[in-house]
Amino acid sequence: MLACLSDDVRHHVNEGQVRTGKDLFRDFCDHMSRCYREELTDMVIFDAKGGTRAAAEFVVNGTYLETDAGLPEAHGQTYILPAGSFFTLKDGLITRVVTYYNLADWVKQVSA
Repeated sequence: MLACLSDDVRHHVNEGQVRTGKDLFRDFCDHMSRCYREELTDMVIFDAKGGTRAAAEFVVNGTYLETDAGLPEAHGQTYILPAGSFFTLKDGLITRVVTYYNLADWVKQVSA
């Protein structure tokens, strides 16, 4: 996905501050890969007329691998979570990524 991002991509995460730039997006992905193993299924892709906006709806099938700061302790819990991402596109690159999921549902699943 990194190859599809503009250098100044704005990444709006579900919880936290907006990150600007491909390097911060890469750091986020590295962090996620360390703490979570996830497979996205049931993906549906939408695009807006004109080619400047798109969205994806999917189900996250994951395993919580390493405790993430401020979240419950990890010990290999699994979870299934519906989510969605929204994209702004310009000159064939993604300039904005916004991802939403229900954090309270995730916390409930990994705390059970």
